[in-house]
This record gives sequence, structure tokens and C-alpha cells, in this order.
Amino acid sequence: MARGNQKVVDQVHDLYNKANGSNRSKWEYIAQKSYEFFLGEQLTQEEQDALSSAGMPNFTVNRITPVIEMMKFFATANTPRWQAVGADGSDADVAAVHSDIADYCWYNSNGDSIYAQVIQDSLVKGVGYMQIDVDPNQDRGLGEVIFKRIEPFDVYPDPTSRDFLFRDASYVLIRKDLPREQVKSLFPDKSRQINKASSNSAGEDDYSDRDIMETDIVFPADTHGESYDSTGEEDDIIDYYECYSKEQVSFVNIFVNMPPGPLEMGEIEKQVEVDLKDFETEMMVRVEEKALQISNQVQQGEMIEQRGQLEIERTRREAIESVEQQKIILINKLKESESRIENRVVTKSEYDIMIQDEKVASNIVDSVDFYESRIKLTIVVGDKLMYDEVLPIKDYPIVPFVYQYTGTPFPQSAVTPLVGKQQELNKAHQILIHNANLASNLRWMYEEGSVPEDEWEKYSSAPGALLKYRSGFSPPTPVQPMPLNSAFFGITQNAKADMEYIAGVYSSMQGDTSSSPETYRGLLQMDEFGTRRIKSWMQNVVEPALEHLGVIFKDWAQDTYIANKVFRIVSPNNIDEEKSVEINIPIFNDLGNAVKKWNDYSTARFDVRIIGGSTLPLNRWALLEEYFKWYQSGLIDDVAMLAETDVRNKEGILKRKAVYMQLRSQIEQLDEIVKDRNGTIETLERQLIQSGIKQKVNNADMSMKKDVMETEAAQAIYREKLKSETNSKMKELGMAFGQKQKKVSSAKE
Repeated sequence: MARGNQKVVDQVHDLYNKANGSNRSKWEYIAQKSYEFFLGEQLTQEEQDALSSAGMPNFTVNRITPVIEMMKFFATANTPRWQAVGADGSDADVAAVHSDIADYCWYNSNGDSIYAQVIQDSLVKGVGYMQIDVDPNQDRGLGEVIFKRIEPFDVYPDPTSRDFLFRDASYVLIRKDLPREQVKSLFPDKSRQINKASSNSAGEDDYSDRDIMETDIVFPADTHGESYDSTGEEDDIIDYYECYSKEQVSFVNIFVNMPPGPLEMGEIEKQVEVDLKDFETEMMVRVEEKALQISNQVQQGEMIEQRGQLEIERTRREAIESVEQQKIILINKLKESESRIENRVVTKSEYDIMIQDEKVASNIVDSVDFYESRIKLTIVVGDKLMYDEVLPIKDYPIVPFVYQYTGTPFPQSAVTPLVGKQQELNKAHQILIHNANLASNLRWMYEEGSVPEDEWEKYSSAPGALLKYRSGFSPPTPVQPMPLNSAFFGITQNAKADMEYIAGVYSSMQGDTSSSPETYRGLLQMDEFGTRRIKSWMQNVVEPALEHLGVIFKDWAQDTYIANKVFRIVSPNNIDEEKSVEINIPIFNDLGNAVKKWNDYSTARFDVRIIGGSTLPLNRWALLEEYFKWYQSGLIDDVAMLAETDVRNKEGILKRKAVYMQLRSQIEQLDEIVKDRNGTIETLERQLIQSGIKQKVNNADMSMKKDVMETEAAQAIYREKLKSETNSKMKELGMAFGQKQKKVSSAKE
């Protein structure tokens, strides 16, 4: 082994020895004991033997597991949800896509199951660990970001860390005992080196000289035991180390002049000419409109002709000035395109390679050197170095989920405070059962030789049995067990209540209806108040850990997903059972060269936040009741209402509803057509009736007119006749008067 590699291996072994100190030994002992109590292994072999020798029962009543399972349910009822917010407007679309990518990777990693195991580790062992890693072999070698669980007993954090997320830790180390063949599968190109690797003596645990609370420590048994390879031969176990440490890496923030190509530049120039011509046309139209307006004002006498000419001339000058200004703006825009500056961050080593190219170096306008923390991963197998590289992430990819933070990397579990009460409960039940056995199986006191012992042993507990004793002896007397104190019977109930109080999980939350309120709202209030302690833990510990997990995932994902990729997102809780999102979509120029990327995921800048309370359970009935009220008030539609229900095949229901609504719309349209036609018929009928009445009126009118005309004709004939007769009479009277007048004249003469 090279001298430098041996130094790195020795450093890893030294860090492991520092992390594996007395404080960790105490934590391991307590965590293992809590884990055994959670599994129901609550009596040691010595305690079982002592109970058996005393004739007492050795059973246990496990009250810890239901409490822990209920707490785990409250913390894992729903899938964690992250929200990404873009740093500026251009990153908003990519930020929205990131949430879908996180859902995809979580589903692909079976994240819900892993998260439940991690939370259980936190509740039982004091801390659970979730790791974010990249599987380079998935997606045909393009790689996938995955979520993994790590056994808490395999993680060795920096013992000097005082941050519950280990952000201030100098290192975080993972140590496992693995079969040699399994290690070869992890590094197939280093099989020869792994075969030569020897197990390190530092990996052998020695607790004899540690400051521990008890000497009879029982640590988890080797998970592998006897290991065998693929051929059936016994395989040896070798120690495996993953050491994560922080390292300051030099970066360069460069500003590069990225002028467009000749073809792209020609397109830009054409667009500038078009924009300028459109602006000139717009200005000419404005001048003509202004001139027409002034001309109308002059004709109407609202403005004198000389003033109108001056206004028109001023408008023309302003238009010319606007065109010149717009021309300057477009020219500057064209110049900016010619000298387009892009910002890029590269490592110092990448920068040194870039500046060796004269063409690239000539386009670098400015550069700024800076340092950023990066995670270095060192993998050691036995005494051999396998891997020693810097990862593209800023934080440790191992995120702890602690229960009760103690100010050290060794937190307390939720089970630890319950162990004493569980032992009290077990002891009380054992005494109660033992006393009941004694009361139902009496012991007898007799004089030696007074009874046939075989018969008494056989029949003394049989109901109705006749037991004989020899004459001359005192009759045997039963030995009654000491009665238990009346206060003893309350020990079990008090122990149960104390365990519920310590854990913050009450019997009503576990389905016990004996202490439940009578009203529905009272039940909701009890559920709300009863879960406050769990919600406090979720808000102050679990959700910050999930948010930290989301930030680490972002760094890993942006470094992994750099090629064009389509993600298919399964969303069983939503209406859309499946949807697709695409990132890094290439944009080609006229020459077929990729010049840009749409939805450029790798370079987007955005922040990641956990949606508060996204994992907590919801009161489905109360929520559906609220949603139904919103639906009735019109705040949400039926689609949103259906999305919150547990109805299966939501998409099919919506499709059938769409068909139904379409058919209903068609029926309504036909009804409207029928109504229109019925209305038309009624109108025609009314018109027909009206036409008949009108015809009758017309006929009557014609008849009346005929009668009137006939009457008028008769009247005319009568008037003519009367006139003729009157004229004749007048003539006769005139002739008679003339003759009389002649007679008078003659008489006078």
C-alpha cells in the first residue's frame, strides 16, 4: 500500500476509536435495553430462572409496543412534502418541477417504509438515521438519487458535536461488519485488493475497561453470524468503514463573454430591424391621428390655423426624436447581445484547465476566488483504502432523527423513561397471578404420617374429593396465602396511566372508549390536546431534520440529473394517478446544435422548505366535513372534493362524470330545441288564430263597407232625386210668381 493511502487508513481507524468511547458505550447499553423492551424481551435469563425457582410466572405484559406504535403512526401518517421556491422568476418553473422529482425519488426508494423505520429507531433507540445516496447503476447508468436507512448502532458521529443534526461535526463515520463477498460486490473492480485486505483489530469491540453502568452488557448479535459465499463456502467477515468529513474546496466564480454565433447574430439583427420599422410605423400613425384631430378642431373653430400647424409640427418632431431614441435602445440591445456575459461557478482545478485554452481564456471577463465546504468520503475495507473523493454536497448525507436531544450525539429514546414503569407493571401482574395460583391451589399443614401423601397430592385440589387422614392425628389445615393489600390492585392501573402520561399517548387515542367524551367535538378536542407533545417533537425536531434532508437531496439531485430525463410521478392520493415532468430539454439552433436548455435543472437556484405538518395524521371525517361545507358554498369544485376522499378509481369516476355531464348537456340542448320548436308552434298557432280573427274582421268590415257604400249610393240617388224635385218645384214657383207679378203690373197700369 502506498504510504499516503496507509496514512488515510490510519486516520479513519483513529477517528473510529475516538468515536467509540465510554459515552457511546453507555448509550449503546441503554438503547439496546430499550430495544429489547420494545420487542417484549423484558426479563433477563437470571430473572426468568429466579421466578421459575420461586414458582412464580415469568410472563410480561408489554405496554411499551402499543404506545410506540401509536407515536410512530402520528409521525408517519402521511408522506413528507417539500416545497421549492425559485430564487428569481426564471427558476420558478424548475422549482415546481423539483417537488415532483423529490416525490419520484421518495417513491422509487420506498421512502414511506424507510421513514417509518427511521422514526421507530428514533423512538426506541433514541436516534434514527436516513441517508441520501446515488445509485450509479440505475436508469441504465445515468444514476438515481435514493433514500436509505442506516442502523443506528453502525453510525459513529463526532462525540464533540453539539448540534442535533451534526452540522458542526468534524466527521460522521459508518462501520459495519460485512462478508468479504458482499464488499466485492460493492467494488467489483477492486476484488484483488479486497482479497488481500485483513480485518483491523480496531474493529474488535472491547468494553472491559469502559466506564459503563453494568458489566453484563448484551449488545446486538452479529447480524451475519456464519456467512457463506455464492459457492456455499464459509465466508469471512471484514470491517467496512465509510468516513464522511468536511473539506474546504477552492472555487472560482467566472464571468464569461458568450457572444452569439453568426447565424444567431443575423437573426438578432433582423429582429432589431423589424422592431425599429414597427416602431416607426406606429409613430407615423400617431402623427396622422394627431394631425386629423387638429384639423377637425380648426374646422370647428376651436383652434386657429397657425396654432394647428405649430402643434402638428411639434408632434412630428417628437415622433422623430422617439424613433431616434428607440433606435439607440435597439442598437444597445444588439451590442449587449454581442457581448453577452454568463456567470458560472467551477472548481479551481477546472478553472486552471479552462484558462489553458486561449480561446476560452480570452472570453473570461472576470473571476472571483472563494472557498466552500464540501463533504469528503473515504471508504476503508479492513486495512485497504477503497475510495477517497470529494462529493458535490455541502452537508453530511446522513441525517439524524433524534427523540430527546441531550446536548450530545447520544440522545434518549421514548422507551427509556417507560422501562421502570414496565418493570413495575410486570412485577405487579406476576404477583397477582402468583397469589391467584396460591389461592386456587392451597398448601396443607399436617403431622408427618397423618395422611397418604400420594392421594393428597392427587386429589387435594379436585372438587368434591374426600380426603382421609389417620386417626389419632390432628386433621390437616390449609395454609391460606397472605391477602394482598387493597392498594396493590391500583398499582397496575397507576402504572398504565403513568406510562401514558410519560409518553403523551393516552388510552383514548388508542381506541379506548371508556374514557372518551360523549360528544364528537369533545373527542376532537381531546385528540388535539393529547397530541400536543408529539406535535411539539415533530415541529422542533423531526421537521427540521426533514427540511435538512430536503436540502441535501437538492444538492445530490442537481448534480445527478444533468441530462434530459422524463420523470413519471405516481400520485395515488390525487386525482391524477400518474403524470410526467421533463427536465434539461435541449433547445437547438438552425444548425442542429444544442445552445440552451429549457427547464435546466442542474443550474437552477431555489430554496427548499418542508411543508409543516405534512406527515401528521388528519381527522378524515372532520376534514371531509369542512371540505363539504366549502363545496356547498362554492369555494371548491367537486374535483377538489373528490381528491380528499378515499374513493378508489377517482380518475374513472371523473371520466364517467364527464361523459354523463356531456350527455346531460346534450339532453338539455335538445330540451331547449324542443322548447323553441314548441314555442314556435304556439306562436304560429296564435298567429293563425289571430289571422282568422283578422280575416273575419276584414270580412265584416268589407260587408259593412259594402252596406255603407250602398247606403251612401241610395242617399246620393235620393238627394239627386230630391234636388231634382226641388228644382222643379222652384221653377214652378218661379213661373207662378212671374205670372202673378205680371198680373199685378197689368192691374196697376
